[in-house]
Formats: sequence, C-alpha cells, structure tokens
Amino acid sequence: MHTKQPITKKLNAPVEKTWEAISRIGRLDVWFPFIAACSVEGNGIGAYRKMTTIEGGEITDIIQEIDHKLKRLVYLRVKSPFPVTYYQGTVEVFESFDSMAVIAWTVDFESDPKDSASLAELVREAISAGLDGMEGDLRSEIASPASG
Repeated sequence: MHTKQPITKKLNAPVEKTWEAISRIGRLDVWFPFIAACSVEGNGIGAYRKMTTIEGGEITDIIQEIDHKLKRLVYLRVKSPFPVTYYQGTVEVFESFDSMAVIAWTVDFESDPKDSASLAELVREAISAGLDGMEGDLRSEIASPASG
C-alpha cells in the first residue's frame, strides 16, 4: 500500500541556515532521538547516508537530489529496519513572512496495508522529533558565534 505522510513545521531559525544544515545531509544523530550514529559517504547526489538506531537497526539512504535553488533534498531509503518495500523522503525549506524557515518533509512509502497506519504514525512522530532537534541544534549554532 502506498502511503504519503507529510510533516510541516515552522522553525525559529533563518531559512538559509536551515537549508545549509539540511543540504550537508548529516547530523541526523544530533537531530533525531532514535538515531545513535550517522555517517556520510561521498558528496552530493549519490552520497550514502548510513545510520544506526539506538536499538541497533541499520538505515541507509542514497541522496537523489539536492536543489539549492528550490531548497529541496530527496533521498531514497535503501535499507531500513521498518517493514517497507519502498521509502523516499523529500525535505523542502520555504521562507516564512518573517524570514524564518518552514520545513515540509514528506515521506512516501510502500508497505503491507495492515502496517501502513502504524508506520505513518511512526514516521510522523519520528520526523516531528527530528525537526524539534534540528531547531534546537540550529538555535545553539546561531547563538554560539554571537558570544565570541
């Protein structure tokens, strides 16, 4: 069953800083509470992002698109501890009226129909927690240079 799970959040961080952080494709171990480690092999399109969950599960993404003009990152999850046969994430950064970032993160996945609702909820909760972590990380990064 094909499922599309959108998650949107306005961050208290400038749009350019937010896009810069996302386009570097790493730091998911800092942003997402359930990710214990994150490494990136390669650069840009075709790079592999490898993660280990806190429970020992392995996740591998291949970066499919990094569009700096549209501020859009697309990745294909080729290895996952979750019961999916297809998983693609699209992360887009938009500018709010006050120049702060609005992130639209959409996950498209294929799964057994009996798993789709619980997986959609898991994705929504996990990405929401990751966006909260990203916002905290960006705010501390923005605050650090000002103190020097």
